[in-house]
Amino acid sequence: MFSHVTIGVDDVARAIPFYDAFLAPLGIARIWTDEDGGFAGWGKGEVGPKLYLTRPFDGRPAALGNGGMCALVADSHDSVRAVWEAAMAHGGSDEGEPGLRPNYGPDYFGAYVRDPEGNKLHVVCRGL
Repeated sequence: MFSHVTIGVDDVARAIPFYDAFLAPLGIARIWTDEDGGFAGWGKGEVGPKLYLTRPFDGRPAALGNGGMCALVADSHDSVRAVWEAAMAHGGSDEGEPGLRPNYGPDYFGAYVRDPEGNKLHVVCRGL
C-alpha cells in the first residue's frame, strides 16, 4: 500500500548507524546514502516500500509529530526482540519492551522504540 515513509532528522550521519542496526534484523538494508544532501534510504531492493531519512526540506529543524509513528513488520518474535535490542545498543530509547499486546489481538507481538532524535518506531509480528 505504501511507497515510502520519510522521517525527518537533523543529523542524518548520526542517524544512519542506528537505522542500519535497527533495520538489519528485518532484512532491510541501506540502499541509498547522500549525507551531503541530507538523505538516506533503506529497503529490500530497488522495488517495494522504502524508509527514508532526510533533513527537512524547508531548512527548519526536524520536529516530532505527536501521535506519529512508523511501524515495521517482523517475521518472528525473535526478529522483534533483535530489532529492539539493536535499537537499545545504538542510541535508541525504550517505549515498550518486546512482548504480546493482547489488547491489539491475541497474536500481536511488538516493541516500541525512539530513535536518537526522538522519532517513535514500532516493530510487530502477527500470526505466530
